Parts: sequence; C-alpha cells; structure tokens
Amino acid sequence: MHTITNTYDGLHRILVVANETSSGSELHDMVSERSRRGLARQTEVLVVAPALNSRLRHLFSDIDSAVREAELRLCECVDRLRVRGVDATGLVGDADPLQAIEDLLRTFPADELIISTHAPEHSHWLAHDIVARARGRFELPTSHITVHKRARAVRVPAAA
Repeated sequence: MHTITNTYDGLHRILVVANETSSGSELHDMVSERSRRGLARQTEVLVVAPALNSRLRHLFSDIDSAVREAELRLCECVDRLRVRGVDATGLVGDADPLQAIEDLLRTFPADELIISTHAPEHSHWLAHDIVARARGRFELPTSHITVHKRARAVRVPAAA
C-alpha cells in the first residue's frame, strides 16, 4: 500500500481518472459537488486520461494518436468543469490507470480519488478490478462513478 503524504496548504485536491467517460455529465456533477461541499477550503482538481492504445500500435511504439485522443477528451472535460466553476486542469497519463495514478500522486498530493468507468457490462477497467485495486494500493478516499454510454445523435440530411 502506498502512503500518501499531504502537506497542509489549505487546498483540497481531487485526482480524477477518466478515459472515454470524461465527457459524462455524471462525472461532472460529482466533481462539481465534491469541489463545493462546504470544506471551507479551495479545491483543485486534476483530471488524468490514460493514453489508451491498441496492442498493435503499442508493439510499434506508436502512441501519438492515443495521446492526441486523450488530450481531446481532457480538454472537453476540463472545459466543462471550468464552466461549472471548478478549478480543473488535465494531464495525459500512462495507459495503465493504476500507474497513471501512482505517477501523478508524486507531484499532486491528492486528498481524494475519483475513478470514472463505463457500466460493468462495458467496462474494461471494472473487468480488471481497477477500482478495488486502487482502493487497496493507495491510502486515499476513493469514489467510483459510472458514466453510462449515450447514443450519439446522427444528422441526416434533409431530402431535396
């Protein structure tokens, strides 16, 4: 178990780990609520999106597209949180979400961790027990939020 040593500087820090779910309103609602919940301290939020890659691209050390896609998701998430008044920033992390958490905790002394996943039937992270493993590995209050997939609107051109 990794012990997290926080220095008290008056900030409450939340580390959020999300990938495809980073655009979900469920996640934004939870982070907004946590950042406002009467702590009498300023809250700082860091969102990390692991740079997920296909096995083939990983074999050829081609991570550029995975990083670009993660950056796009991060920008959207951070922008939506900022619109809600949350002091948020984002970083692309290691493809392994547990390694991404460990890496960031070295420089971002989080007070709590939020892990966002798809529903169990669609979640690779839940299939690999990432939430339970994070709770066992890091001495941080850890919350899990499920973001449900939504159908994307498809624009159909009007008939001429």
